[in-house]
Amino acid sequence: MLEKRVRIQAAFIKNYYFSQPKTQYSFLLMQLNINRLLFILLLFAAKTTFGQQAPTFTHHPYTHMFSNAGFAGLGEGICLNGISRQQWVGFNDEDGNRVAPETFLITADSPISLLRGGIGGAIVQDKLGFESNIMVQVGYAYHLDIGGSTLGIGAAANFLNRSTDFSKFKPTQPNDPILASGEQSDMLFDANFGLFWDTPELYYVGLSVTSIFESKGKALGSSTESASFVGDRTIHFVAGYQYILRNFPSYEIHPAINVISNLSSTQINTSVMVAYNNRFWAGVNYRFQESIGLMVGVLWNDFRIGYAYDVNTMGINVPGTHEISLGYCFKIKPDRSARSYRNTRYL
Repeated sequence: MLEKRVRIQAAFIKNYYFSQPKTQYSFLLMQLNINRLLFILLLFAAKTTFGQQAPTFTHHPYTHMFSNAGFAGLGEGICLNGISRQQWVGFNDEDGNRVAPETFLITADSPISLLRGGIGGAIVQDKLGFESNIMVQVGYAYHLDIGGSTLGIGAAANFLNRSTDFSKFKPTQPNDPILASGEQSDMLFDANFGLFWDTPELYYVGLSVTSIFESKGKALGSSTESASFVGDRTIHFVAGYQYILRNFPSYEIHPAINVISNLSSTQINTSVMVAYNNRFWAGVNYRFQESIGLMVGVLWNDFRIGYAYDVNTMGINVPGTHEISLGYCFKIKPDRSARSYRNTRYL
């Protein structure tokens, strides 16, 4: 499945290039590399079927605080996570400008005994070409202890700022009054809700909805119909299991699944990681009909660092994707019970 960046790039091409008169459009075609033109046309053809607005990550087991407010405070301390994703590295426009998608994510959460739960937040920047989306989330989760498990029931406020620098587009006809100029932006406010069931050392299951109200923003650009934007209500389902090999207790297998759907398109990530002594791990992630990602990582003095490289399986000639994941927990002892964690997703 293709991400939100596919729909945006296709829409920009349609609205700001294909709308030109035929003579200008022909001149544009002569300026474009044939391979890039075929790639752009493929993106445009796929936009109505495969759009997915929520950012996605190969290291999805470390993004729960971003996608599910119920996860807040379920770790063993004040936990910080960061991910930098550089998609299709080296893909530039005809002027050499970097237009490939880039996504940056930072999350933080902590248990708060006085609130009988935890608090958390996330900052994510999703860039594509000359468009940038910055989202800030702040949430709280109530923890309901059930035996050796904990159910997190959470809600979060969601602020999204979207901006586009139209001055960087190059129309074939200079000073065309139809085209927008300068940078334009708008902010949306929305809400998220999530449930996260966690049994340390065994399994977890989470279900959440982001952008519940599908808030609408003002039109950006010259065409109110095509340039306006709406927060996309998205359903997230995650699950994972930790299995220790009986005959080889130093090795653990961590399968996980991440499903993202806005009911018109669905993206599925499945991954399996093998950890050795809870210090080194390697694994593979399969993003349905899009890519295969190879992952490696190490845990050193409670500091986690991981790297992933995605190879696309879409049958088109685009560069690979690099992703770096970092994490650290300032350990504290929650009042509800003393627990030790071996699963690296808490770091």
